[in-house]
Amino acid sequence: MDTDATAHIQEQDQESDKPLSRLNTMVAIAVALLATFMGICKVKDDNIVQAMQQAQADKIDSYSWYQARNIREEIANGVAAQLAALEASAPQNVRAVYEAEIAKYQTIGQEQSEKKRVQQADAEGADIRYNQLNTHDDQFDLSDTLLSIAISLLALTALTGKRWLYWVSMIPTVLGVLMGLSGLFGWGIHPDVLTRLLS
Repeated sequence: MDTDATAHIQEQDQESDKPLSRLNTMVAIAVALLATFMGICKVKDDNIVQAMQQAQADKIDSYSWYQARNIREEIANGVAAQLAALEASAPQNVRAVYEAEIAKYQTIGQEQSEKKRVQQADAEGADIRYNQLNTHDDQFDLSDTLLSIAISLLALTALTGKRWLYWVSMIPTVLGVLMGLSGLFGWGIHPDVLTRLLS
């Protein structure tokens, strides 16, 4: 084989390697960008999970206080009712003492009733906060899943050299980035059907 033919074959090999090299460069850039984006989303998601745990703890504490105040209210009202019954049969000279005690326990019952309403509102507020945070947590979970699929497809693209596979990987990439941005910026995008399917 002469040198011209060998040079021509080598030149053709180099020409055919250029598209593959370009494709591998595109894959490498996409993987690096997606990994960086996933890292940023992971930090934010971890903070959201901590806030969810705090909201859940606040809700449990508020409902515990609600129950305690409910019991205190019932006891105070019960004592006031017993004192009222005793007052009816008590001599006239001690009725003022009963009335003072009845008023005291009625006041305690009213205070506990008002505080109970505050505790219930706090618990409901914590529950609302938890559900709002959970929406963003779901967004980050979907983003992580979609971007992991995209990275797997990009790895297959690098192995097979199939350009069409690169463009297929852009579908979960775009959706994953959209869900990640939704979580980061608090957008209301939330595919309920998909989250119910995965939960």
